[in-house]
Amino acid sequence: MNKFSIAIHGGAGTILQSLMTPELEKAYKDGLQTALDAGYAVLKNNGSAIDAVLAATIELENDILFNAGKGSVFTNKGLHEMDAAIMSGVDLSAGAVAGVTNVKNPIELAYHVMTNSNHVLLCGSGADDFAKEQNVQLANDDYFFSEFRYKQWQEIRESDGYALDHSVTGAGEKKFGTVGAVACDALGNIAAATSTGGMTNKKYGRVGDSPLIGCGTYANNKTCAVSATGHGELFIKAVAAYDVSCLMEYKGLSLQDAMNIVVNDKLVKINGEGGMIGVDAQANIAMLFNCEGMYRGRRNNEGVNEVAIYK
Repeated sequence: MNKFSIAIHGGAGTILQSLMTPELEKAYKDGLQTALDAGYAVLKNNGSAIDAVLAATIELENDILFNAGKGSVFTNKGLHEMDAAIMSGVDLSAGAVAGVTNVKNPIELAYHVMTNSNHVLLCGSGADDFAKEQNVQLANDDYFFSEFRYKQWQEIRESDGYALDHSVTGAGEKKFGTVGAVACDALGNIAAATSTGGMTNKKYGRVGDSPLIGCGTYANNKTCAVSATGHGELFIKAVAAYDVSCLMEYKGLSLQDAMNIVVNDKLVKINGEGGMIGVDAQANIAMLFNCEGMYRGRRNNEGVNEVAIYK
């Protein structure tokens, strides 16, 4: 039987154990395991990598602890503007959405863009209109509301600043709230998906790296599938996800070595804090980050099944 695997992340940053209650840590790990299990179940039943990353990411979007879908952060105007992307390594088909407002699962809408439109990226009201056409499930503003995201926003809404998903556990903890998944199925096909609520108090329709193919999300059967989480502007400048693929394709590096160069050298040099997960067509997994922690998990058909938060 061919090897298959899946990896997920729920954001990275200054995630300190000293600031985490046992209850909250358990809740995060339970959320990660639920998403991991959802994606793995697809692979175990001979499902495709694309369906596996979709299933895992939907679970993370549905968990209020993570800054994607339900529980997304507030913009400067007190709204939720969400971004997502999904990509198949089989034929480089991809779909993405940016700045959608009332879509329950933005990753599902990105999937519809990939499969049911002639486009890759739809944004704003146009993407919302497409969601209605595709009968994608919508939700009212109350669905996305969470008390601690609201408090975060209240603290800085009068300022010109924005916040990198500061956690409920208080000052000094800086977290890049993005969720994502990568998978390799039994046929050796790979896929990646990423979803985010962006930055607290963001203005002007700001879009990060998550929905940008090659920056926060990328998949190519010849090399790897990558989902990133971090300070989006720097990951865009570094074209981070595609750079891992390039190092593998043109320099013949392994997934682990290529990702190590991007995460721990290239991004560090431009103060690009964060991390990424990746998988190659042999089902090898890499999960690297250059900060204190990254909510992450991995599972394969050889018995590996783990979730972790800290270094």
